[in-house]
Amino acid sequence: MRRLGYLLLALLLTLVTAGPARPVAPVAPARPPAGGSSSRAASDSLADRIEALLLDTVATPGHRLLQWHDLRGTRDFYQRRAGAPAWCEASRLNAQGQAAVALLLGAEDYGLQPVNYHGPALQALASALNSPVPAARRAALQARLEVLLTDGLLRFARHLRRGQLREFTPSPLEAADSAFVPAAWLARALAAPDFVPVLLRCQPAHREYRQLQQALAHWRRQPWGRDSARIRRAQQLALTLERWRWQPIADTGYVLVNLPAYTLEVVHRDSVLQTHRLVIGKPESPTPTFSSRLRVFTLAPEWRVPYSIATEEILPRLRHSPRYAARHRFLIYDAQGQPVDATAVDWWDVNKKRFRYTIRQRSGPGNALGSVIFRFPNPYQVYLHATYDAHDFKRPYRALGHGCIRMEHPLQLAAYLLRDADSLRATLPTEAALAAAPVPRRITAPRAMPLHVRYATCAVVAGRLRFYPDVYQQDEALRRQLFGR
Repeated sequence: MRRLGYLLLALLLTLVTAGPARPVAPVAPARPPAGGSSSRAASDSLADRIEALLLDTVATPGHRLLQWHDLRGTRDFYQRRAGAPAWCEASRLNAQGQAAVALLLGAEDYGLQPVNYHGPALQALASALNSPVPAARRAALQARLEVLLTDGLLRFARHLRRGQLREFTPSPLEAADSAFVPAAWLARALAAPDFVPVLLRCQPAHREYRQLQQALAHWRRQPWGRDSARIRRAQQLALTLERWRWQPIADTGYVLVNLPAYTLEVVHRDSVLQTHRLVIGKPESPTPTFSSRLRVFTLAPEWRVPYSIATEEILPRLRHSPRYAARHRFLIYDAQGQPVDATAVDWWDVNKKRFRYTIRQRSGPGNALGSVIFRFPNPYQVYLHATYDAHDFKRPYRALGHGCIRMEHPLQLAAYLLRDADSLRATLPTEAALAAAPVPRRITAPRAMPLHVRYATCAVVAGRLRFYPDVYQQDEALRRQLFGR
């Protein structure tokens, strides 16, 4: 009895010294492991599941991470939406989600491949949502479909804008201070009444790209089967679209040279105002692609022969006959700029390493530059000019030059450049008049005309799809990069 009294007294002292009891803070339930959808409670919101997938960057045994193309961009997209889902509602894909999945599954219409944008996975997830599944499983499927669809769309938009092989290189369409941000572009498209058309505006808008993309989509819908020749033609269309994404045209009026087609076109909006046949550089001295501006041209120009042509082509002819110079209206000057009589030189004693002469060709008939030359800024010293020998324009194969571009009927282009200067245009002579009285004359147009030299082995011409020979053998390497062997 005395022992029980001691125990009661000790308990009383303990309560007095401890003070009043404090309430115990509730313990927050542990968040389920990211990506482990099977362990989530059914009450978890879709937004919570999306957030968990976006934070799921650590693989664990039995748990495979999602394969991201642009995790940072996908996170950015959902941050702009405060985590709200974009493509699913009421346990299914909404209208924009259905349109987005269909767009990625039809990526071949744009020369792209659905597998690069989670196409097979999206198709499987969308099919699973259309079948009866438990609520928790359905929520997990929705979350995966949401983030994979967003990730695929971001990459798809970047490829449409910049091309697959240069997806991190800004397009010429992007100003230095306004780089393309796929997440922002996708968010704006989703907010628009017509989601797909607005999203597709990230593509180049010029007529050559637009018409070719439409031709590819039409080509794929024809009941031609999938034989190897048809597949290669579809790939040719796709790789040409890829090149156009690297070098799009922002102008509405321009001069376009397509090297494989051997043609120059004067384009205004969606109309071709002039078409000229061309002779371009040989495969061993190919004409490069570039952009510049046409404004200055010279009538009846004198030709200053490049060193390589002087030593490799003219020197052997002078050795054979020094009178070759007079017959072809060449003027030869020594290192001091003094005229030289070609017949007084032992040309066999001259070689490429000791060639101290400059050669010019007088203007007029026989001049290699013809009746007019168009000069424009470019790093290759390539120009557009006429010729007095029109025979080559009748050949089907016209990669015959040294790199410069020879054109048929060049004075028509000169007249177009002077379309806003009636007084100057009225003074343009005919080619016959220039041949009869070849007096050099430099003319500057009131405004410059954009010039684009491109390499496209297929194009839409007068509403018809045309394929051209790969004259510089550039397609095959690009085909392997895009489609493998």
